[in-house]
Amino acid sequence: MEGAGADVLCFGHTHQPYHRILPAEDGYYRHAINIGSVGKPKDKDPGGGYVLLHINENSSVKDKNSLQVEFIRFAYDIEKAAQAIESSPLPNEYADMLRKG
Repeated sequence: MEGAGADVLCFGHTHQPYHRILPAEDGYYRHAINIGSVGKPKDKDPGGGYVLLHINENSSVKDKNSLQVEFIRFAYDIEKAAQAIESSPLPNEYADMLRKG
C-alpha cells in the first residue's frame, strides 16, 4: 500500500472478510479490506458477501474512523451452484465447500 501511495486497499483471494486499520507514520492510517467471496467461503457462512464503504464527508487519513466498512451477506441458490460444480470437471470437494460454508 505504501509503495502504491494507497490509503485504502480492497482485495479478496483469502475468502475471509475483514477490515484492518493499519497505523502508518506521522499519525496516518491505512485500511486493508478483504471483501470476502461469493463461493468457496472460508468463514462458515455459505452466503455471498460484498462490502459497502462509507466515507465521511470530512474524511482524513489522520482519522482512523473516517472510513466505515459494512459487510453485507446475501442468499443465493447454493445447491444449484453446487450441482453445477458436480456436473463439471471441477473436483466435487468444491461443491461440498459451498454447502458447508
